Amino acid sequence: MDLELKGKHVLITGGTRGIGLACARLFLREGARVSICGRSAASRDAALAALAGLGSIRAYLADVEQAAAAAAMVEQVEAEQGPIDVLVNSAGAAARHHFADLDPAAWQAAMNAKFQTYVNVTDPLIKRMAARGSGVVVNVIGAGGKVPRTTHLAGGAANAALMLATAGLAVAYGPQGIRVNAVNPTQTLTDRLKQGMVVEARAQGITEEEAMRRSAAGVPLRRIATPEEVADAVVYLSSARASYISGVILAIDGAGDAMVI
Repeated sequence: MDLELKGKHVLITGGTRGIGLACARLFLREGARVSICGRSAASRDAALAALAGLGSIRAYLADVEQAAAAAAMVEQVEAEQGPIDVLVNSAGAAARHHFADLDPAAWQAAMNAKFQTYVNVTDPLIKRMAARGSGVVVNVIGAGGKVPRTTHLAGGAANAALMLATAGLAVAYGPQGIRVNAVNPTQTLTDRLKQGMVVEARAQGITEEEAMRRSAAGVPLRRIATPEEVADAVVYLSSARASYISGVILAIDGAGDAMVI
């Protein structure tokens, strides 16, 4: 199946690691031109090494939790690489806390880390896309926005806000030729998952290894997702093959939280 992504310019925030890096690899294999953004020079260099030889790849550094830095990064990427056709938001993750450890500062930090990182990049870029009459945004959010976890309440609230923003922007910008969708992956084999298992293990009074085993056992498919499996869905939603799909929040959870909507 030709996804018609050859030559398209894709910006991936959080593209230096985890799901974002897996997306970058797959877009390159589809012939897209890819710009990735991260905060760490070390992770940037590692990502460029991992993607070397796959196609046209450029990397940028920016703290997209800061609105001015995010807008400047969008400006730089388009000035150097041309108009961005697809934005994949995968940067930012709220720290997990046992619910008893939450305070107002932790709730605010979660919103800044997850919700604002997406909004700070989307806002200036979607307006540019609208002026051009085309564009795609795919937000990598997380299942915590629909199913509350007592170790992820603040982050889950930020995810829920992003889900509403995704659907709302799809409606608002549809007339300008913009599609906006999201994927909600459950636990995925990334460094972020390992950090989360520390909190889960503490909450359950078990080892991190046992927490990981129980997590996999609780999924009907009996395994945890890989970043590549999430990337497959992101790239499809970004493509011409999904041209009439907009405002969708796609669960990627192995039927872990199966529901009829």
